[in-house]
Amino acid sequence: MSNKIATREAYGKALLELGRKNPDVVALDADLSGSTKTKVFGKEFPERFFNVGIAEQNLIGVAAGLSLCGKISFASTFAVFATGRAWEQIRQSVCYPELNVKVVASHAGITVGEDGGSHQSVEDISLMRTLPGMTVIVPADATETTKAVMAMGTHKGPAYIRVGREKTEVVLDDSYDFRIGKAHVFSKGTDATVIACGVMVPVALAAARELASDGLSVGVINMSTIKPIDADAIVTAAHGSGAIVTAEEHSIIGGLGSAVAEVLAESSPVPMKRIGVKDVFGTSGKSPELMKKYGLTSDDIKAAVKEVVARKATVSV
Repeated sequence: MSNKIATREAYGKALLELGRKNPDVVALDADLSGSTKTKVFGKEFPERFFNVGIAEQNLIGVAAGLSLCGKISFASTFAVFATGRAWEQIRQSVCYPELNVKVVASHAGITVGEDGGSHQSVEDISLMRTLPGMTVIVPADATETTKAVMAMGTHKGPAYIRVGREKTEVVLDDSYDFRIGKAHVFSKGTDATVIACGVMVPVALAAARELASDGLSVGVINMSTIKPIDADAIVTAAHGSGAIVTAEEHSIIGGLGSAVAEVLAESSPVPMKRIGVKDVFGTSGKSPELMKKYGLTSDDIKAAVKEVVARKATVSV
């Protein structure tokens, strides 16, 4: 499929649909409802929509309070504010008491573009997955975003869903069965496997297609649930292909790459390479230019695959 839809757009529509089905769903925003797309929910359900203003810590506190009243709270703002400015509130008021609050943060990663490094959250996955009891989901496209949001209607407990600003390729159709904690295997490879999340999934698929013309069999896995991670899928891929590359629009420290490395180190060590933002902040620029600057292109994935394949010959697995 060649159509492109921003995952934040899909979130707004899915939240509205979920709100129509479940009167206990409430939405909260920190004066960014036009950008996070919660405004469509607020327009139809003004009595269930709470704009707390530019007060992200209060956003989480109010969401927690509403959940104690039996509501399913969806709290949204930009990722850098949700996970940075309100981290303590998420820890103390949501995760510690195990409340039913869903933090859906938009404008994550470097594809925020011209907003620059101050607004490009490249550490949010790491911050959220360290919290006990927190479910962390990074949808690959609009289809998966919709299904993940709908799943939150029955999922109990804290959750973080990361969505983006830019329109991205839709790679999954409506038949896709999203399940929390289960990876989606697009293909299996015998030479290497690329495990990706978010906007890097279509990039990984493109790289695998291009590598096939070079005679390499490369599998692609969409690891949309970072926590709880699908360890079985990782181990199966390691045994089947003998080499792993991870790809994420996030720091290589603490995100998908770290989570996969933890699984491999404890059970199935194989040659591995992490594709992601190195230990740096982002900068202002157009999204395609930034993806290239920070090494998040199909060419970067292809080079990483060839590196780990070459290392297989020198490593005893």
